[in-house]
Amino acid sequence: MKRNYWPLFFVGIFGFTLSMIVWTIYSAVKVPVHEDDTFFKKYQDVDMHYNDIMRSNDIFLSKYNFKIKINNKEFDLETKDIFLSQRVIEKSNIHKDILKKGLNNIEIKITDKNKNSLKDFKIKLRVTESTNNNTIIDLTTDSFSYENGTYTSNVTVPKEGKWNVIGTFTKGNTEGYFFLKTNAN
Repeated sequence: MKRNYWPLFFVGIFGFTLSMIVWTIYSAVKVPVHEDDTFFKKYQDVDMHYNDIMRSNDIFLSKYNFKIKINNKEFDLETKDIFLSQRVIEKSNIHKDILKKGLNNIEIKITDKNKNSLKDFKIKLRVTESTNNNTIIDLTTDSFSYENGTYTSNVTVPKEGKWNVIGTFTKGNTEGYFFLKTNAN
């Protein structure tokens, strides 16, 4: 009597496929998930309300003048870096080498359109690694000192690498958003 080995072949394929499914699930569960929280919101909210965020920036800038200095490099209220990859930052000089490993100085100056200093802003600023959330440095209004119309704070960047600076600035119902990609040397 001749033996038929085809059923063993199908059992072997089924067993291999099942073991690959189990291995894939096991490997995926071990890898940590880092949820993007740009502008302190879930990425779904940013995606769904991006036009509202940009409109909010326009309203903010129609009421206030805004400047932020990071290590003496001055920026407006901008969010264009959200569209750039880290490779663009590496290859061009756009926002390159703004942070440094160690102590960094941040100054925020917000005035009304008549150049009068304004004090009562709620500030949320985050300096975080761009590829993961292993290092998150949060600064709030309490982290800043206010003197001569300027909010000033220091932040210590613990290591070299790619970093994002994210911020929201709120007064009443008006909110401004800031996003900057850079690196630290």
